[in-house]
Amino acid sequence: SFQGIYKYLERCFSDFKQRGFVVGYDTRGQVTSNCSSKKLAKLTAAVLLAKDVPVYFFSTYVPTPFVPYAVQQLKAVAGVMITASHNRKEDNGYKVYWENGAQITSPHDKEIIKCIEECVEPWNGSWNENLVDTSPLRQDPLKKICDCYMEDLRKICYHRDLNVQTSLKFVHTSFHGVGHDYVQLAFKAFGFQPPIPVPEQKDPDPNFSTVKCPNPEEGECVLELSLRLAEKEKAKVVVATDPDADRLAVAEQQENGCWKVFTGNELAALFGWWMFSCWKENCSEDADMKNVYMLATTVSSKILRAIALKEGFHFEETLPGFKWIGSRVKDLLDNGKEVLFAFEESIGFMCGTSVLDKDGVSAAVVIAEMATYLEGKNLSLAQKLVDIYET
Repeated sequence: SFQGIYKYLERCFSDFKQRGFVVGYDTRGQVTSNCSSKKLAKLTAAVLLAKDVPVYFFSTYVPTPFVPYAVQQLKAVAGVMITASHNRKEDNGYKVYWENGAQITSPHDKEIIKCIEECVEPWNGSWNENLVDTSPLRQDPLKKICDCYMEDLRKICYHRDLNVQTSLKFVHTSFHGVGHDYVQLAFKAFGFQPPIPVPEQKDPDPNFSTVKCPNPEEGECVLELSLRLAEKEKAKVVVATDPDADRLAVAEQQENGCWKVFTGNELAALFGWWMFSCWKENCSEDADMKNVYMLATTVSSKILRAIALKEGFHFEETLPGFKWIGSRVKDLLDNGKEVLFAFEESIGFMCGTSVLDKDGVSAAVVIAEMATYLEGKNLSLAQKLVDIYET
């Protein structure tokens, strides 16, 4: 199918061979078929390298948001992330990102499928997965992208002074996926002590051996290990990134000792309130509220609309799926608007606009800063949520 993607990109971009293509992958192993994400990524790269297209191929697994981020940073024409996100261990798949850094929307998807159907015979060199290791056209963007991403993250850090001295502890589970290293770095970028990792889940395991399904959306039953560790460590807040680290679940221990696992819609209320108040506190005198936007998909809570109506900024809805949010946000930015936050109810959050897709790494550290700030006001996340509803 990458031959079809090559064919389509060649048609769309006369400068394809100057600008190149980004390839990232997660930690899935497909033990039975010996078809890991990394192997699929190497085959993807081989198709393009065999056609003299420069490929930015990450030397190790990365969070899904790193691919759209890299496409924009490196001015590539497109990018692909090999991942099945939080699906069961037997699955795999890929996401395609366009030059604007958002997932492709129609008509690109239909056109790519047509191109795929036109070239089902493998070309010479398409199966040569070693090309990645030998081709001079292959570059590893890992260090540059990771450093830039962490630098950009600081744009949405508003209370570094509080983060540095907080006594709050956080537990992070990466669900056997890619998240551990990157969430550790994100906490460091915000001035925090590193979150406490769940040891059994911090390293990649394609079998997801400690959970019956690697989807943090399932709530308390799959968060078991992280909640028990948090109780032991006296950590009040647990953050969980899904296996490709683009979504975030959050749990908080309540006064009665029970855990509250927030829904995506509840988290969005907190994020929306937070991103807006931080913006308001830091905006210039002449900042125009009419230029400020937040977005959500139509199947998500309307809480942002309520906040927008009260505060005077704009709220917009898109079709379900983050690809629609990403494309719309790009249009708004190109028209000089400012987008503070966007979400979909299935725990997908976009804080700031460095990445035009959902991002669990940035969301995790923003929640930590929010909890730290609220603790200084003697409030929990759950109490603040009620407060937001009342307002």
